[in-house]
Amino acid sequence: MTKKEQLYEGKAKKVFKTDDPEFLIVSYKDDATAFNGLKKGTIAGKGVINNKMSNRLMERLEKSGIPTHYVEEINDRETIVKKVSIVPLEVIIRNIAAGSFSKRYGVEEGFVFETPTIEFSYKNDELGDPLMNAYHAIAMKLATPEEIETIKKYAFAVNEELKKFWSGCGVTLVDFKLEFGKLSDGTVVLADEISPDTCRLWDSKTNEKLDKDRFRRDMGGVEDAYAEIMKRLNEHI
Repeated sequence: MTKKEQLYEGKAKKVFKTDDPEFLIVSYKDDATAFNGLKKGTIAGKGVINNKMSNRLMERLEKSGIPTHYVEEINDRETIVKKVSIVPLEVIIRNIAAGSFSKRYGVEEGFVFETPTIEFSYKNDELGDPLMNAYHAIAMKLATPEEIETIKKYAFAVNEELKKFWSGCGVTLVDFKLEFGKLSDGTVVLADEISPDTCRLWDSKTNEKLDKDRFRRDMGGVEDAYAEIMKRLNEHI
C-alpha cells in the first residue's frame, strides 16, 4: 500500500492517504503535549512505543471480539488503519480516582471504585474538551442512542480485557481514554490509540507511575517509564 499526501497532523500523530480510499496510514510522533496543548515537549522514542503498544493491544482486543481500526503495522512508527469518521467523544473509563476526577470531585487519588465509571467529553480543543453526558451527545447529533450504547458496551469490555492483561504484567490500569469511529457502512469500531499517553498505568506493588503523568507533573524519568511499560508488555503479549 502506497503512502500518499498528508491529510492531518495532530498533537501525537500524522495521518496520510493511501492508494486505497478505505485505508489510511498513521505515523506516530515523539511530540508530547498536556493540558490541551499548553504544555509541550518531546519524549524520545514515544512514537515507536505508542505505535507498537496500540497495535499489540488492538490485536488482542480483536481476538476478544472488539472491532478496531487496526489493519497492519508497516514499521516502527507507521501503521495501516481502516478509514473511519471519528465520533467526536472522548470516552474515559476509570477504575481508580486520579487526575481530573480527583480534582473535580475532591476524591483522594488512589481511591478504588467498587465498579468502573464512564464519562464522555466533547472532542473540541477550542472549548477545552468539556464533559458531557449521553443526552447532550444525542441532542447535538454527535452519536445516535444505539451508537452510544455500542460505545459503552465496547468501552467496558476493553476495560475488562486490559485490566486482566496489565494485571499479569504487574501493572494496575487506573484509567484510560478511548475514541471510536464509524466505518463507511456505519459500523462502530475502536480507533485512535491505546498507549501510556492515553492510559494511567501504575506499578502494582509500588504505585509508581509508568505513563504520561510523569510528563504532565514534571516528575522526570518519562522515557524510562515508557520503556518499562513496553518491556512488560513485550514479556506478556
